[in-house]
Amino acid sequence: MLNQEGYSSYHSTNLEAQVARASPIELVLVLTDGLLEELARARGHIVGKRYELKAISLNKCTDIINGLSSSLDFEHGGEVVENLGRLYEYCAGRLYTAGVSLDPAIIDEVTKLLTTIKKGWLGVQAKTNG
Repeated sequence: MLNQEGYSSYHSTNLEAQVARASPIELVLVLTDGLLEELARARGHIVGKRYELKAISLNKCTDIINGLSSSLDFEHGGEVVENLGRLYEYCAGRLYTAGVSLDPAIIDEVTKLLTTIKKGWLGVQAKTNG
């Protein structure tokens, strides 16, 4: 069986190492990956009727979304950034609804939207690195 404390320590150290050497786009991707993982956990908690853990997971997701949104450059980003900001706001609102209604389909909707956003960031990263 996996030692949870050891895994958490490794995961935290690995994440710190990734963040320390990351470009802004890579940071967004690391945060988005963490968000997608936490969404899967939140969904599992809803399905498993672990409501206290569901609330903790959804709060983490909302915090990550708010972090991603607050890092957007609304002053210079134009329409794309405004749309992305609205999408993040929509996702946060949907997660609130999912927490109240306990509907895993809403988590699936948000996961799908964020996966699409992640693909967009991967495309930006490819253009920047290529």
